[in-house]
Amino acid sequence: MSDHVIRRVKLVVSHVALYLVAAAFVSPLVYMVATSFKRADEVFSSPPSLLGSVFRWENYTEALAYLPFGRFVLNGLAVAVIGTIVVLVSSAMSAYAFSRLRWRGRNGVFLVFLATLMIPQEVLVVPMFILMRWFGWVDSFQALIFPWAFTAFGTFMLRQFFLTIPEEMSESARIDGAGSVRIFTSILMPLIRPALAVLAVFTFIGYWNSFLWPLIIINSVDEFGTVPLGLQLFFGQQGSQWNLVMAASVISMAPSAALLILLQKHLIRGIATSGLGGR
Repeated sequence: MSDHVIRRVKLVVSHVALYLVAAAFVSPLVYMVATSFKRADEVFSSPPSLLGSVFRWENYTEALAYLPFGRFVLNGLAVAVIGTIVVLVSSAMSAYAFSRLRWRGRNGVFLVFLATLMIPQEVLVVPMFILMRWFGWVDSFQALIFPWAFTAFGTFMLRQFFLTIPEEMSESARIDGAGSVRIFTSILMPLIRPALAVLAVFTFIGYWNSFLWPLIIINSVDEFGTVPLGLQLFFGQQGSQWNLVMAASVISMAPSAALLILLQKHLIRGIATSGLGGR
């Protein structure tokens, strides 16, 4: 058997394996979407079927009207969008300070800052709750956004990306009379758009799917509740309407999927290049 045939066989086998793995991951999503269009009495029909007898588009309107789920979606969007913007701005400025500006103790402070990544969220919720109560932010949007808006992950990733940009670009701009702020905003920021896209997607999904912290800090769920808290309310003492749960789950996936599609080009480039170089 020639080498060409062997390579072809390996290529076919690898593609088949990838398709099987992809099907294993996609099949629950397909079942969720299909179930979101079923009637309540057909969700657990025997024998099980992928499609119901009719497509109930009303499940989506009923899911939005069930409890204040529409408000939960709007709250989640507001928290995720504002939180993502704050994270991008703070992480970019911190990364610039740790990578381009020269100041005493910079590397030591960065190591201490980076060490906070090893502290799990579950350890921080109690002191964070006490701090929010001291600020008077319990049961508010500020408490959902700002405690997790200044993390080391985004700073580390953007710092590594800054280090891949030649220092000569900044030096040339300084010779032309540009200051640190001008270099940061006009030269470096446009170059790190792929990394910003990666950080934006990760941050948005993190805020959007956050459950533990909103569960602890929010008391007025009807007013400040987000999507994960809203999905929990579909499971009550009187049972669960699984067709509405699946419809609400599909709705909750839509913003993240739209953001991934919108930033797909920058996302692929950013994942391929960010954090791989450094000095």
